[in-house]
Amino acid sequence: MQYSLREKMGALMYDVPRTLLALLPAFLFSSSRHPWLVIKNRNEHLIPDKNGEGYRCDWKWTSDLYLPKVFPLFGRLLYQRAFNDFPIVMQDEPEWVSNEKLEVSFIIGHRGLERLPLLLATLKSIAGQQDCRFECIVVEQDNVSRVKDELPGWVRYIHTPLPEENMPYSRSWAFNVGAAAARSDVLVLHDNDMLVPSIYAFEVLKHYRSGDEVVNLKRFIFYLDEKTTKQVCDSNELSSSNTVTNIMQNAEGGGSLGVSKSAYFTIGGFDERFIGWGGEDNEFWERAQTRKVHPYGYLPIIHLWHPAQPQKQDPDAKGVSLYKQLANQSVESRIKFLKKNIE
Repeated sequence: MQYSLREKMGALMYDVPRTLLALLPAFLFSSSRHPWLVIKNRNEHLIPDKNGEGYRCDWKWTSDLYLPKVFPLFGRLLYQRAFNDFPIVMQDEPEWVSNEKLEVSFIIGHRGLERLPLLLATLKSIAGQQDCRFECIVVEQDNVSRVKDELPGWVRYIHTPLPEENMPYSRSWAFNVGAAAARSDVLVLHDNDMLVPSIYAFEVLKHYRSGDEVVNLKRFIFYLDEKTTKQVCDSNELSSSNTVTNIMQNAEGGGSLGVSKSAYFTIGGFDERFIGWGGEDNEFWERAQTRKVHPYGYLPIIHLWHPAQPQKQDPDAKGVSLYKQLANQSVESRIKFLKKNIE
């Protein structure tokens, strides 16, 4: 997208000074180890965690940071700073011993071979988790098993054949299957195209131990371009020069979310009426608000490139329409309906 001279001048005047201030070395700030967490768009409001360092975005829906779109240099600077503070470790296998009691279960739904390189890169970032004993469950939702032999040995694999041959992918069904099979008390509901810092699982577990039941630690999601994504998948390495196309805020229930297994089933799990793209994460997030939620994000995540879902730009997509319909019902009635169907 091309930006006008007026837009560039506005960004230089209003956005650049406060962004540069937030990117200054942390030792210059007595109140924060990670001052870049406060970067946001004009007219957006962040609510700080009084007991920690995270921030909650005080607006509905997601937004992309504006300044990095006008001047990509600032996206690169934020990317470098964020992952210098919270590095991603890519490795083939976890460091824990397999017979130790598990503390966290990552659950990933998957279909097809097109995104297999993204899934394998995602698994390497999960394998790099530190100071936490975890498992990872990949639920392949397809007519035939396609990826089982491609997965590393430490990953648990579940195949769920389709009840109808041409049934679209159901993220909700995949998460429910994985949650039921999980061997720990803490779930991380995770997409197959996201790389997470090495402390991610430990931080989710820390908040669970402090009493939180739903944990959303995402502050920024950095979207890589197609070329960079291929390089990362081929080399299993990240570089400070990786090309970032946009930086998302306020993903809430989307992408990756920690939740206790008990709370997950108490609110009815994911609604399996959502088939195809969209709506299920927003609907789940609304029901999750009935539990003790930690909504203050402070961790960066990388989103690997893939072609957009065909239905993503369709305002009348089935999942979006269903969400709009359910949003008019109380969360209590939605929970009651789903729990009745589980039982």
